[in-house]
Amino acid sequence: MAAILNVHERVIAAPAEAVGALLDRLSAADDPLFPTPAWPPMRLDRPLSVGADGGHGSIRYHVTAYEPGRRVRFDTPPGAGLDGYHELTVAALGAERCRVRHVLACEARGRARLQWACVVRPLHDTVIEEIFDNVERAAAGGVTHPVRWSPWVRLLHRLGWARPEAVDTPAAAWLIRASLDRADYEDAYRMKLLPGLPRDPAAWTGVLRDSFPVLAQADGELLMDVNTAGLTARASILVDERYVTLSTAVQTDSRRARLYWGVVERVHPFMARTMLRRTHRRLALAAPSAGDRGSAALRR
Repeated sequence: MAAILNVHERVIAAPAEAVGALLDRLSAADDPLFPTPAWPPMRLDRPLSVGADGGHGSIRYHVTAYEPGRRVRFDTPPGAGLDGYHELTVAALGAERCRVRHVLACEARGRARLQWACVVRPLHDTVIEEIFDNVERAAAGGVTHPVRWSPWVRLLHRLGWARPEAVDTPAAAWLIRASLDRADYEDAYRMKLLPGLPRDPAAWTGVLRDSFPVLAQADGELLMDVNTAGLTARASILVDERYVTLSTAVQTDSRRARLYWGVVERVHPFMARTMLRRTHRRLALAAPSAGDRGSAALRR
């Protein structure tokens, strides 16, 4: 078992009261600090308070100490691999300056030690520094030295990005449902709509590289004509309150179309999932979020 002590701190040119007010909004709907949508948002089962449970992504924790405007501590559940706590504090350094400090103290068990060194630590360090960037932007009006993603962090981020799940064509996707006389093939893949991602389906046409004509748009759905090689096909992008869904419907009316689709059908699911995932991540990295960070270029 190995002990881990990871400390980040930054002096902010702003009163501790202003920074503490930002700290108190952690996990709220208007959280100005946690760097979403590039990273999974922090979610708690109640407002920030002792006893609140939650986490971000696969990282789970619960609040064990909270002093409004000054300090919050999160403990990890037993058996999580990294057993310990992380704590965020704000300390005054005079009337117009303060220090923000994050401490992670834990014990690494088993293979968690290797995971910490190779994967978790570089991602953790980047997220904490982005939180500090957001503190500085929101409280001091700008960032002196914004964090830049290393090539290793960019690779880990790309590999770890969420993957689409296969679903039935949504009932709300009525444009694609009504677009063909019959569907000889149909599928649909969806991903969660993260805070900051566009709600206009037209912003998602890059899923198909903007190369197909738009036939219609209504009620959060955009329908595209993806006919090719004699194949009658439609693609739909539906954006609702929770998900963005890419649906495909194919009609084969000729021997040529059936032969062509017999080949394409083998690779279509992979391509559809890949294009949706890439577009989802690209829009997340480009989206503005907490603190008006404007740091998309620093992540590339």
